[in-house]
Amino acid sequence: MKQSLRQSMAWLHTWAGLVPGWVLYVIFVFGTAAFFQHEIDAWMRPELPAETRVTPRALAAADALLRTRAAGAESWSVSLPAARGGSGLELSWQMPGADRGHGRREGPRVTLDPETGAEIPVRETRGGFFLYRFHFDLHFMSVMWARYLVCVAALAMLVAILSGVVTHKKIFTDFFMLRLRKGQRSWLDAHNAAAVLALPFHLMITYTGLATLLFTLMPWAISANFPDRQAFYATTFPQGPEREASGEPAPVAPIGRMIAAARQHWGGALPTYISVTSPGDRAGVATLYTARSQWGEGRPDSVYLDAATATRLPSTPSHPGGATATHRVMVDLHTGWFAGYGLRWLYFLSGLGGVAMAATGLCLWCVKRRARLPDPARPHFGFRLVERLNIGFISGAPIGIAAYFLANRLLPTTLPGHADWEINALFIAWGGTLVWAFLRPARRAWLETLAAATALYAAIPLVNAATTTRGVIPSLLAGDRTFAVFDLMMLALAAGFAFTGWTLARHKPRAMPARKRRDEEAMA
Repeated sequence: MKQSLRQSMAWLHTWAGLVPGWVLYVIFVFGTAAFFQHEIDAWMRPELPAETRVTPRALAAADALLRTRAAGAESWSVSLPAARGGSGLELSWQMPGADRGHGRREGPRVTLDPETGAEIPVRETRGGFFLYRFHFDLHFMSVMWARYLVCVAALAMLVAILSGVVTHKKIFTDFFMLRLRKGQRSWLDAHNAAAVLALPFHLMITYTGLATLLFTLMPWAISANFPDRQAFYATTFPQGPEREASGEPAPVAPIGRMIAAARQHWGGALPTYISVTSPGDRAGVATLYTARSQWGEGRPDSVYLDAATATRLPSTPSHPGGATATHRVMVDLHTGWFAGYGLRWLYFLSGLGGVAMAATGLCLWCVKRRARLPDPARPHFGFRLVERLNIGFISGAPIGIAAYFLANRLLPTTLPGHADWEINALFIAWGGTLVWAFLRPARRAWLETLAAATALYAAIPLVNAATTTRGVIPSLLAGDRTFAVFDLMMLALAAGFAFTGWTLARHKPRAMPARKRRDEEAMA
């Protein structure tokens, strides 16, 4: 019999959502956390002060340190603290012949207190930045293949959203109907509510996510017009003046004077990053970068200075066309860098809606098919595989993130490779959950992994209070909102996992009457 459009869309919605569903769930979980990556950075570096404004005293200390410890270096770098916290006044330099190690900077790195200029021993961590990069670069695989995988999953997400709107002809009506304890009907209601509540956000974040990986999906526009990608980027984003080292010594101008020159050029905006090539040479160049604080500012992102005199050097300004400007808007909407805390929380809560949508969709696939199994106690291999993968991903990814935070506090700060071991802890916990899901009966595995997630998230504020002076109560008394809100959020997540486990423990599945089964199948 020929299928109707709704039935065809239902088939497409089911399989476009299931096959890449675990990847989409992971993208939503880690991407949602990344909206607060600077705040996570701050929590994972408790040695840093809450104050982020840099004083002239700290800049003078940075100048003195670079002139003594980094004399003769090929380059200096100065990273100023982000306004939302998570970083100090960071200095690094690259000595001649130093191994950069697969493109990563391996030179010495020092963090200073932005107020006093005192050196701060900050624990090694990749903080929220790792969660941000993981949501599109994944891990343990090449970046290129990871981005292809993420692109395919995002395309499937777009198809699933559009086909889902066509499939559920009463989707907006059903949004207001959350019928509890109704078996498959409850799962469908929860899936609809999570999807419709933030439908504009889901469409926006999926489409703009594809736009951020535009050249991974469609590289032909570059290959048809440029010999390689380097030529494209050199044309689109002109580099600054290139000057060969002269061999004539000249002291580097004070960092404060460079910042003042850049602020004059930018109309008062502060730089966020300073790079000095050939410091101590007459031909040295300082490049100062700034971050945008609002849309439509129209100022250049960088300015080039003579490193010895702090005078501006001529450079070729970039003139982005309409396509580049459109692409930039798409990236801005996806990252939400412009959002204040109100809009940032809205992004975060909408992202949680995406997490719930993906999780309920994956569970719904099993709930629908379990009722049709000839013997639900002995499902076939495909059903068991999907069911166990659901447990391993839906419970495993949050458990991994909790282990990541706990490792930050419990591992010795002097441990070599501290940042790598934090990441290892994430994947060990996640992998252990996946193995546990395959070894235990499904219902027991759900209850046990949800209980583990509850215990781990509840432990985070306690471990933080035991290992630092910035627990919930001291942070509230000191007005340290970042630490207080982070710990309270961990408790809220623990409560959410506890409630989910408690609800599951009380649930007693009932056999579905034959007539109702036919109705449910017709409705799906």
